[in-house]
Amino acid sequence: MLFRAKIALRSVCDITPELLKKMSVRGLLLDIDNTLTTHDNPIPAEGVEQWVTRMRSAGISLCLVSNNHPPRVAPFAARLGVDFVCDGKKPLSKGYREALRKIGLSRKETAAVGDQIFTDVLGANLFRVPCIFVFPMEMEGTWFFRLKRKLEIPFLPRKIYEDQAAETALERKR
Repeated sequence: MLFRAKIALRSVCDITPELLKKMSVRGLLLDIDNTLTTHDNPIPAEGVEQWVTRMRSAGISLCLVSNNHPPRVAPFAARLGVDFVCDGKKPLSKGYREALRKIGLSRKETAAVGDQIFTDVLGANLFRVPCIFVFPMEMEGTWFFRLKRKLEIPFLPRKIYEDQAAETALERKR
């Protein structure tokens, strides 16, 4: 279904190289707002910079794909040291197609990550890449986002990825 993600996790930091290996994924197309940081925040959320380092060390290619404009996206991408596509027009395929060119991977090797059903999940499914849904870091205050979040409710994942709890427990023991 177009509004359903392949996997749902609480946070982008719960995506592990082991999970991506199981999915045969070597690259991630990442949303910014409410996925890597709170809405319009220029600073990555706690743990995100370390997560990016871990992904890179594991050989995972990363590219930001955002509907935002260069003044928002470029400095954020520079801070993380990752490539980016702005004005991505999600859920249309333009941004995803451009990001794949930048990271040099095929659709079969790539997944998209985001927090919105009608842009990130729908966009990934229309582009035919798996989507990893992460729950938003905070609820936006504008009437438009409040309405959009209400409309998303029937499509929200009911279950967090099963292996996440086991993988997180293993990480804590290390």
